[in-house]
Amino acid sequence: MTHKILIVDDNQAVLDALSLLLEIHDFSVVTATNPFDALQIVRYQRIELVIQDMNFTSDTTSGEEGKALFYELREINPHLPIILITAWTELATAIELVKAGAADYLPKPWDDAKLLVCIANLIELGSAKKIVATHNRHQQEREGTFKSADLAGLIFKSTAMERLVTMALQVAKSDISALITGPNGSGKECIAHIIQKNSPLVSQPFIKVNAGALPQELIEAELFGAEAGAYTGITKQRIGRFEAADGGTLFLDEIGNLPLSGQIKLLRVLQTGEFERLGSTQTRKVNVRVISATNENLLQAIEQGRFREDLYYRLNVIELNVPALSERQDDVLALISHFLPHRELTINTEQALQHYKWPGNVRELENACKRVAVLKPTGALTVDDFILSSQASSQQKAEPTKQEIEHAMRAHQGVIAKVAREFGLSRQALYRRLQKMGIDY
Repeated sequence: MTHKILIVDDNQAVLDALSLLLEIHDFSVVTATNPFDALQIVRYQRIELVIQDMNFTSDTTSGEEGKALFYELREINPHLPIILITAWTELATAIELVKAGAADYLPKPWDDAKLLVCIANLIELGSAKKIVATHNRHQQEREGTFKSADLAGLIFKSTAMERLVTMALQVAKSDISALITGPNGSGKECIAHIIQKNSPLVSQPFIKVNAGALPQELIEAELFGAEAGAYTGITKQRIGRFEAADGGTLFLDEIGNLPLSGQIKLLRVLQTGEFERLGSTQTRKVNVRVISATNENLLQAIEQGRFREDLYYRLNVIELNVPALSERQDDVLALISHFLPHRELTINTEQALQHYKWPGNVRELENACKRVAVLKPTGALTVDDFILSSQASSQQKAEPTKQEIEHAMRAHQGVIAKVAREFGLSRQALYRRLQKMGIDY
């Protein structure tokens, strides 16, 4: 992408010299000979940096015109980098403007090499600031959305979970069927609760059933009900889960474990809303929103003949995938802080726990925190206190020093994502270290 730079000077020779220098180095250049034109250009064009003189009238050397232009440019765009070109007589004014936010000042005649380095650094820094500003704006928008929603106690910090929850809140507004996928212990049921709690059906029944745990001979009775005497041992009428959920939501957990005989009966009620209680010929009709969840790869199950393809597409109008905890490291410390409030972790412990794979996902982490609360109720916590597999220790990396982080910040020109990647940290983890160590960013 070509970066556009505005040069403001009433001396045509200066404009020509700077334009040639910058265009040779692949910058796009716009010029103005007076403050009015400069302000119009900044208002209506995408300018990334301004190089401005301090005087625009032949008999003026005070720098007041440049000072006025500087403040007007800042009003239009407070983040626009501005480099001042000064004569020695205006040096005091230039220093004043640098304190007020000017990016730099260069005396006349300027040093081409120094000017080019200054421009490159400022544009890179400006790009990084735009990314951070955009991220912060989106973060505030998401936080505003989340603040007004019922998140069913879900704890998260990662971008992956923010996207997932945002999608779940959008799905909640409709009445379509949703399939929640993800490994055991990752929080699928919690996502189902978020959909239900933020839907128009929040005040209606929310019925949960573990489809895979239903005995095959009782599936029909559990889902659709049974009349008294319909099978051995039933002495009174039984209401099924679909009938109980009428007008509301039915959550079918572990749907991938439902046997084929149950899948056939489930498909019919999803298609028509109709069913009969076991032992009855009376057709009943229900209006139920179905949310299902599975840790199975249902497409693979379809290929193997273990799951009906037509049922899959009935359930999976939209899929919400909950990533494993190992894929959202930023959530680990937030969850630990929730399960172990007011407990202190060493920096090495934080890093080790974030890099641990957590094969049991959030459920494993919660159990580990419960053990810690019982076995070490006070004091700072180390990774050994969590009684994890040796994997946690083997994955632990040396904590970067302040000098190493400062060197990396300079090398990557303050781009947080690149510095975090160098040390194997998340951006949030790096921000915490920058704050603790007092490093400007």
